[in-house]
Amino acid sequence: MEKDAKIYVSGHKGLVGSAILRTLQKAGYSNLLYRTRKELDLTSQEPVRKFFEQEQPDYVFLAAAKVGGIMGNNTYPADFIYINLAIQNNIIHSAHLYPVKKLLFLGSSCIYPKQCPQPMKEEYLMTGPLEPTNSPYAVAKIAGIEMCRSYNRQYGTCFIPVMPTNLYGINDNFNLETSHVLPALIRKFHLAKLASAGNWENIQKDEACFGPIPGDIKTALGLENSDTPKVILWGSGSPKREFLHVDDLADACVFIMNTIQNPMPDPYVLINIGTGTDQTIKELADITAAIVGFEGQIVWDTEKPDGTMQKLLDISRLKKLGWKPATGLEQGIKKTYDWYVSQY
Repeated sequence: MEKDAKIYVSGHKGLVGSAILRTLQKAGYSNLLYRTRKELDLTSQEPVRKFFEQEQPDYVFLAAAKVGGIMGNNTYPADFIYINLAIQNNIIHSAHLYPVKKLLFLGSSCIYPKQCPQPMKEEYLMTGPLEPTNSPYAVAKIAGIEMCRSYNRQYGTCFIPVMPTNLYGINDNFNLETSHVLPALIRKFHLAKLASAGNWENIQKDEACFGPIPGDIKTALGLENSDTPKVILWGSGSPKREFLHVDDLADACVFIMNTIQNPMPDPYVLINIGTGTDQTIKELADITAAIVGFEGQIVWDTEKPDGTMQKLLDISRLKKLGWKPATGLEQGIKKTYDWYVSQY
């Protein structure tokens, strides 16, 4: 990408989009284009088409999406499939109508089958049933991959789908009703630490900053009585997950955009982005509790679903291109926790 090229980053205030924006700015790209939700409704076709007609971006990072953890996906399945389909349909089609040089589409590792061989290779896509708890979101992302491939085949576009593993970092979602596992762990352990110290002032600040604390969690933390604070976590803690710091993802995205050639040698290209290593949720909880400084009780609610037992990406394709992650898990969690606390 030329340093003065016009680059559109959708979802620039979210976890992924903000990291891509920071990475581009640090690398010296100065002609960056972005819009807030109020300025541009990405689920509405005509405003998106007019935006592309007016701005004529050279490159597009499609990072806008509705995302969430198991609870969010279970509670709002219609929202997850409709909103994500609408956003990617509008942006990908407009990127064709007003030809961009390259587009990078952010998917998710949940596109792979529930009983997928490990580690998961790109060719395992659509070889088996999906995990039911997030299949609406996964189907939307699979449709986005197929859109990129179809436009590449029919129109000769350079639309590149990439599949990141579980992400975390600055600007993550810490709302306990919709967040992913790692930010939920950070917030629960931090609130429990505050409760054990009787620091009600900062608990109130936390709630004002990151959203309401659900009633069952308030009870567990001892916020409604004098019980010793404890943290209740979903499932058994035995599933294994891979985690990538969002700054590493952003670095990989810019690297891929600068590496994949246009015209594309393979219109069906798909690239996993991860670390190549994983750990159990229990191990993750222990690491996070130690970083936060929570020394109380952790209770596993085995009545709640575990989800897929393992989701480890095969990143050999990306390694062959010459990229590898730079942030260790403990280092990344510490950076994320420091940012979280700094917000209030």
